[in-house]
Amino acid sequence: MSTLQHPPSLRYELWQVSRLSLPVVLTQLGMMTMGVVDTLMVGRLGVTELGASALGNTWQWSWLSLGLGMVLGIDPLISQAHGRGDGPSTALALQRGIVLALLVSVPIGCALLLTRQGLLWLGQEPEVAALAQRYNLLKLPTVPCFLVYSALRQYLQGRTLMTAATWVIWLANVVHVVLNWALIFGHLGLPPLGIEGAAIGSSISMALLVAGLTFWVRWFRLHEGAWRPWDRACLDRQGLRAAARLGLPIGLTVAFESWAFSVSTLMAGWLGRSALAGHQIVLNVAALSFMVPLGISQGAATRVGNLIGAGNLPAMRKALAASLLLGASVMSVSAISFTLWRQQLPRLYSSDPAVLLIAAQMFPLAAAFQLSDGTQVVASGLLRGMGRPDASAVVNLIGYYVIALPFAYVLAFKYGHGLTGVWLSLVLGLTVVALALVGWVIRTARRQALALPR
Repeated sequence: MSTLQHPPSLRYELWQVSRLSLPVVLTQLGMMTMGVVDTLMVGRLGVTELGASALGNTWQWSWLSLGLGMVLGIDPLISQAHGRGDGPSTALALQRGIVLALLVSVPIGCALLLTRQGLLWLGQEPEVAALAQRYNLLKLPTVPCFLVYSALRQYLQGRTLMTAATWVIWLANVVHVVLNWALIFGHLGLPPLGIEGAAIGSSISMALLVAGLTFWVRWFRLHEGAWRPWDRACLDRQGLRAAARLGLPIGLTVAFESWAFSVSTLMAGWLGRSALAGHQIVLNVAALSFMVPLGISQGAATRVGNLIGAGNLPAMRKALAASLLLGASVMSVSAISFTLWRQQLPRLYSSDPAVLLIAAQMFPLAAAFQLSDGTQVVASGLLRGMGRPDASAVVNLIGYYVIALPFAYVLAFKYGHGLTGVWLSLVLGLTVVALALVGWVIRTARRQALALPR
């Protein structure tokens, strides 16, 4: 039986979720800013280079997202162990998360070696596909570094230690900007390497990110109270399978969504280089705004997991409502911004008139799905915190692959609506996903209430 230190109220849980989420939001924005810097700088090289980086990143993220989800399987293990005060189990979950990160890096790296063949098979232009191949080969080191960093970040977040990852990611961003500027355009005595310089800069920055966060944890002794020596227990097959069972549906959830947007990028590529570049600009800005509800989602997962571990039923219910309200609210601001600044935002990326026109036309459609996008990702986080990540995988599979993508193909290519048809279909799919996931959160919360101590 748990004792409430505060009467459960929506206002109090809004504060708690916001407090947990703000550093995570800043961390996610920092991570996404690295990609935005790449896109902004590569966009100055030309439409072909921008398209190649878009396709290269699309191919990489299509596989990396599945690996990230596998690592995120440690989320409920860490947050619930922390909620019940079990430090050794918290540390063991991190160690198994790092082992999983290294294991899944191998097949993901093999997939990057096949970038050119995969993009050609998917109907992309040979010149753009070959450039994307060189770009991804130089980004191979980012795969294990990103996944290990993600495991460390989730270990800290699950214990409500949110600020370390925020400081490290923004310090890494400063280094990343300088590296990209020097490597892409040829400054500080370095030769101009173009798009290949962007890939090298990303690999170096990601390696520094892992090293920086590891150093921060050790220097400030953030592991105290939740650590255990490395031993064979972290390699125990049954324990790894348990973490993987939680991580696989999370991985599929993330992958289903990322694959859907990857397919939308491929469809844009079929429409020509200008359509591909315009689509990449809008998608890049939308992905940046998505980092805010994604951060709220992770903060919400931590809060709900901690409350479940502590057996605090009334506060858990309020936390669910507060998280969904917060996610929808912040994305309302994004939707308004996309509409008001649809002409100005594309100019940050390109000066090509055709690209600017296409991007400006797509921004109002991207604004339309902001509310649904924010709601669905927060709902996914809540389900992850409640130990039901499988629900998100099922809903995303149906929403994107039964509804959004078939409609996108028909509207874009059968009825001739082009890129507009693709984005309209994404709006439809995201709305279905959001409504279904909110319903599943309510259903799961009712069942969870029966299992928690009163």
